[in-house]
Amino acid sequence: MSINWLAFTPWTALLGGVLIGVAASMLLWLNGRILGVSGIVGNLMASQQKDGAWRWAWLVGVLLSPYVFQALGGQVPVPEIPNWIWVVVAGLIVGVGTSMGSGCTSGHGVCGLARLSRRSLVAVLCFMTSGFVTVYVLRHVL
Repeated sequence: MSINWLAFTPWTALLGGVLIGVAASMLLWLNGRILGVSGIVGNLMASQQKDGAWRWAWLVGVLLSPYVFQALGGQVPVPEIPNWIWVVVAGLIVGVGTSMGSGCTSGHGVCGLARLSRRSLVAVLCFMTSGFVTVYVLRHVL
């Protein structure tokens, strides 16, 4: 059975949201940690002696999951990246932004909003506004 993930359906979005929610809840309940990608990856080396094992396990799981999904019959779309320099620039901008905002979209958007954090609400509104403006400029202005 092959799954076409390029065709959006509410069911795939719901399943993805549930899986993210379950993962975030389990990490909080079992480890007392927030599921924020920038914090997990950013502290990989700094936390080797204390709690690095779960961070590495999480990272390996994230990197291997598309291959497992594909092995189970799913189709993983491969994006076309015409200019890698923009990918690097975007990554650096995101890194600076997560440092300035004390977290990333997953930490603020998934976990922060669930904890009713006002700081996370402001951060998510900034993320979303920036995304909307960027898409508008790239598609309609440039």
